[in-house]
Amino acid sequence: MGKKRIIKKSGRGLDQGRKERALSKAAKRRLEKGIFHVEATFNNTKCVLTDEKGNVVMSSSSGALGFSGARKSTPYAAAKVGELIGEKAMAIGLKEATVIIRGIGAGRESALRAFAGKGIQVKSIKDQTPVPHNGPRPPKARRV
Repeated sequence: MGKKRIIKKSGRGLDQGRKERALSKAAKRRLEKGIFHVEATFNNTKCVLTDEKGNVVMSSSSGALGFSGARKSTPYAAAKVGELIGEKAMAIGLKEATVIIRGIGAGRESALRAFAGKGIQVKSIKDQTPVPHNGPRPPKARRV
C-alpha cells in the first residue's frame, strides 16, 4: 500500500530557522536615515524599511516568520517582525527613522515599539490609514 506519510503541522509560533535565515541575508548598503512602513491588517502584519527616496531596503511579515492562521495578526507576531527589521536595520547602520503606519490591525503599535526598542531613534510617526469617503457602489435593486 505504500509508506505512510507523517505530516507535521507548523505555525505554532515563531520559526527560529526562518528568523535566522532572514537575519543572515545582509544588505549590501549602509543607511543612516530611513522610513519604516507598517501595514497592519486583520490577517497579517507587514513591515518594510525603505530609504528616504522610497526604495525598499528590507521587508518582512509575520507570515514569513512562520506564524500561520489567526496567529499572524496578533501583537506578538507583529512585535517579532518589528524586532527582526530593527536588528537588520542596526546591522546596516540605521540611526533614525520616520514611521508610516497603515491599517487597523492589532499589530500597529507593537511592531513600532519593537522596532524602536532596538535603539533606532524615531523622528516622526504618521498614520496613513486609507479611509473610504463614500464606500463601494450599492448593489442593484433585486428583480423578482
